[in-house]
Amino acid sequence: MNGMALLSIFVLSVFIGFEVVSKVSTTLHTPLMSGANAIHGVILVGAIIVAGRSNSTLELTLSLIAVVLATVNMVGGFVVTDRMLEMFKGKKVSTTK
Repeated sequence: MNGMALLSIFVLSVFIGFEVVSKVSTTLHTPLMSGANAIHGVILVGAIIVAGRSNSTLELTLSLIAVVLATVNMVGGFVVTDRMLEMFKGKKVSTTK
């Protein structure tokens, strides 16, 4: 594929992704984030496998960057999901007199 076709596919996927995510109700965001975190875990494993099979310095460098970015993305997703779940917990009632 040439560069223009790849750019067109990327731009269309951004628009479709935005439309799909913007139509999700707020009560479904936490389960969707959890599912996305699972996908990021698979991406991280794939990046580690690619790093282990790299043959050149360029491949190793790019795959290690992919491992770092996938790790940051996955950990950040879990942090955001945890903060969202904290919002749904009830307030603690103080029993002190």
